[in-house]
Amino acid sequence: MKVVLIGAGNVGFHLGKKLHKVGVEVVQVFSRTKKKAKKLANKIDAKPITQLKEITTQADLYILAVKDDAIMPIAQKLGKTAIKSRLVVHTSGGTNTANMSEYLNHFGSFYPLQTFSIAKKPNWKTIPFCIDANSKKSKQLLLKLAKKITPKTYEINDEQRAILHVAAVFVNNFSNHLFHIGATICEQENLDFAILKPLIQETVDKLNTGTPAEMQTGPALRNDKKTLATHLQYLEKYPDFKKIYKALTASILGSRK
Repeated sequence: MKVVLIGAGNVGFHLGKKLHKVGVEVVQVFSRTKKKAKKLANKIDAKPITQLKEITTQADLYILAVKDDAIMPIAQKLGKTAIKSRLVVHTSGGTNTANMSEYLNHFGSFYPLQTFSIAKKPNWKTIPFCIDANSKKSKQLLLKLAKKITPKTYEINDEQRAILHVAAVFVNNFSNHLFHIGATICEQENLDFAILKPLIQETVDKLNTGTPAEMQTGPALRNDKKTLATHLQYLEKYPDFKKIYKALTASILGSRK
């Protein structure tokens, strides 16, 4: 299988390296930034390119590891070439795969459900890969490829993937923002945020022993009005944080009913 990787950001960088490691030939790496294209291409014996017109039409699979708002414009441009008859997939959690039908004959999604950062090496064995395509043959190809990367593979349609993406935003992006709020408060009060890291880790580890609802603790769950009032009084100096605190407290209280 010959693959063209379109995008060399967080997802593309690590996916490209993993594909190369498992023996998949990545023939080209596209990025509008020459430095990014070369950085990844040099690691995986691929050709770096910075123009869409340079993309070969002879690959078997084209992976769009780009921002959501760039997926359809690129799909449209690829659809005006011989690539229209090849298999083109995106790696997005929030993009409707069916929209690609306007431009391409064979299309799908190849979505690793994980947060990626260039500096941190992902543990692919634990990463769920969600795949979908508009034909049985394409699904089988993507499933076979995904299984080279991780044992956790799932056939997930557009509707299911969109729902998963919403849930993922809550457990990843929103929770990380709450860590940021905690870190900000510690910094403002000259406290070491590292003191809270064991608590964060324990919170995550508890998910292996029960459901989030079962593991919930704290003053909101207990409806400890005195503590809640004290916290809200302190947060007067952080109006935005106070709003979040009140909203989450109300949500936890509501879950008790």
